[in-house]
Amino acid sequence: MKVRFFMVIISGLLFLQGCKKWLDKPQTENLSVPTHLEDLQALLDDNTNLNENVTPSMLEASADDYFLLPSEYNVISATHSRIAPYRWETDPFERDNDWKKCYYPIYVANLCLQQVDKIQRTDLNGQAWDNVKGSAFFIRAYYFLELAWTYSKAYDLASANHDLGIVLRLTSDIGENSVRANVEQTYQQIISDAKAAVDLLPTQSIHPLRPSKMAVYGLLARTYLSMRDYENALKFSDMALKIYDKLMNYNGDVDITGDLALNISPFKKYNKEIVFFTTMNTIYPTYFPTYARIDSILYNSYDIKDLRKKIFFNPLNSYYSFKGTYTFSLQSQFTGIATDELWLTRAECIARIGGSDKKGDKDAALNNLNQLLINRYDKNSYMPYSANNAMEALSIILNERRKELLMRGLRWADLKRLNKEGANKTLTRIINGQTITLPPNDNRYAQPLPNEIVLLTGMTQNPG
Repeated sequence: MKVRFFMVIISGLLFLQGCKKWLDKPQTENLSVPTHLEDLQALLDDNTNLNENVTPSMLEASADDYFLLPSEYNVISATHSRIAPYRWETDPFERDNDWKKCYYPIYVANLCLQQVDKIQRTDLNGQAWDNVKGSAFFIRAYYFLELAWTYSKAYDLASANHDLGIVLRLTSDIGENSVRANVEQTYQQIISDAKAAVDLLPTQSIHPLRPSKMAVYGLLARTYLSMRDYENALKFSDMALKIYDKLMNYNGDVDITGDLALNISPFKKYNKEIVFFTTMNTIYPTYFPTYARIDSILYNSYDIKDLRKKIFFNPLNSYYSFKGTYTFSLQSQFTGIATDELWLTRAECIARIGGSDKKGDKDAALNNLNQLLINRYDKNSYMPYSANNAMEALSIILNERRKELLMRGLRWADLKRLNKEGANKTLTRIINGQTITLPPNDNRYAQPLPNEIVLLTGMTQNPG
């Protein structure tokens, strides 16, 4: 009951933070705030608001792994009106958005960081104290990265000090001015928070809804990969996998339920590959399996012996929809950290900078990839990849990364960083006879901030 009360208080504060009258006069003096470790841990264990239906849906709605048929597009336009990210346009609706969804867990993390430092750490409570503080640092870093992927340009060392980043809220003071940091500051804060969490968290958590040291390493691998710092991305993906590297075997695994071709998502919700569990919010519905059709070229790139072709997709009126989420629910897309992602990150980085000459190690890179894929192909049918050079190996790995990690909210960030390296990928939508394109490195890769946030704070809007 206490936790519910605290959540109501927090919700009220967040709702009122946009109101000038509220900001003009302190209103929190008589409000109860959590002061015990068990209360703080309970706030961080609130998976309804910190793990599930939280991570940005703009990332997937804007990406290129799916398309809408005209009939589905018109249905969404008529009933949901949340079509803007699919068109790479500004969303005219304000109240419900990815910005709000992500800053809520950041607020909770800041509140917990503020309160835990008021509690003396002792030998008796040390483990619980460390877990609260480490979890709060992790949650803040995790959602800062999600926001950076959504609302900032791709990290570029040449421009990061003046490209617009996100608002780095580091306190629970709702009256604090909201000012955008630059991209460099944004990523350095993410790294700082993640590294602050490392020594405080257990090596592995008691449940994937809670962060762990391994989850921190996975988050750092994601962060450095986004920065195209492949040496550090390799370091932290390798550190994570040295703790735990298990993969599901799609030929038969206790974490796979029923026939691979059944018309349900076949993976158990907390399967053995999951390191940290989060799911995508449902604000922007264009990616829903009900509407979205998987890109035909992508679908046809799976080998007939590749079990992902059965386990990931449902036939739907001459096309295919996606069912391969790690949530056991077609209504919920997994966006957390998992071992398959770490295997692919390590493989990519080895192909780029492995070996003493830092020019890539094709054999070691493909060995990592092959260890993943042997668990994805029909038994005894997998033919291991080989390559003539590291660049060829890298191309193979990036192709398999897309095929393994689709619909996890990762493709948008991958497009941003890879276009910085010359991938030259132009996205195209054909909508009611009109062709819309998104060129590489276009300003629209930094999604527009919600209009109400810009109006309330005076923050600079992203250029369209």
